[in-house]
Parts: sequence; structure tokens; C-alpha cells
Amino acid sequence: MIYLQLFLAFLRVGFFSFGGGMAALPLIEKEVVDTYHWLSNGEFLELVTLSELTPGPIGINSATFTGFKVVGVWGSLVATLAFCLPSIFLVSLIFRFLSYFEENVIVQHFLRGLRPAVIALIGIAAYSLAQKGIKDWFAIGLGTVVFILVYYRKKTDPILFLLLSGVAGLIWYGS
Repeated sequence: MIYLQLFLAFLRVGFFSFGGGMAALPLIEKEVVDTYHWLSNGEFLELVTLSELTPGPIGINSATFTGFKVVGVWGSLVATLAFCLPSIFLVSLIFRFLSYFEENVIVQHFLRGLRPAVIALIGIAAYSLAQKGIKDWFAIGLGTVVFILVYYRKKTDPILFLLLSGVAGLIWYGS
């Protein structure tokens, strides 16, 4: 039964997470924290952190990590497959009718209407993560500095800022 729940939860997320992995995070959080209680808020925040640090898309990594946490290797396979199936289906469908979609005004208007919703979902994910993950003034300052540096130093790899932030956390919180 747990495999079916895992499959359906990530299939729903996969179908409705327009805009990529960051836009999927509020949907994943709703499923794994609020609906099924597979993860606590703190575990979800750790999941997002690990998903961001590891190679690959954050949505797929989140599905894989959640499935593994819930029921092990088979759970990670089920969750990852369920998350990816809608994309595979939709991309195959779009590819088949690509020329029609490119010229169709209704489709163009639909996609244009999706943009603000995608931005809103990313904003909700950021707000939720900030609310749960930033607990003191050091974290607020570090987050602000990293935001400014990433924004203005576009040529610098963001992974460097993640690693430096981890080192700063070790120094600040470890003593």
C-alpha cells in the first residue's frame, strides 16, 4: 500500500509542478509533510538542502530521497519514476505536435498565464524554506549575503557559495 501511496503522491506532483523543481517544492512538501506525514518539517528542509547539493534536478532528487527515506531503494525507484512519468508523457506529446503548439494562440496564452503561477510557487517555496530554516540573525545575514553575491556575481558557481555557507555554519554553530 505504501508503494501505491508513494507512486500516486509523486505522480500528482509530477503532473502539476510546472516550472521545474523549485516550483515543485511546495507540492512535494504538501504531500510528504502535510498529507502523508512521511517527513517532519525539519526533515523536509534537510531533504531540500541535500537535493540542492547533489547533482541533478531538485525535484527528482527530492522524490528519490523521500522514497528512500520512506521504504528504501524500491521506494526511491517508485517515487522517482512516478515524478518523471508525467514529464516524459507531456514532452512526448508536445514533441509530436510541436509545430501546432508553436503557432497556436490559445496555447501561447495558456503558457503566458502559467508564468505568474510558476513564479508564485517558487516564491511560496522560498518563503516556506526561509520560515522553517532561518532561525537566528546569523542565518538571516548569511542568507542575505549569499543572495546578493549570487545575484551580482553571476559567473561564480552557486555551489561555491553553498560550500562556503556550510563552512561558515560549521564555524558559527560548531563552537
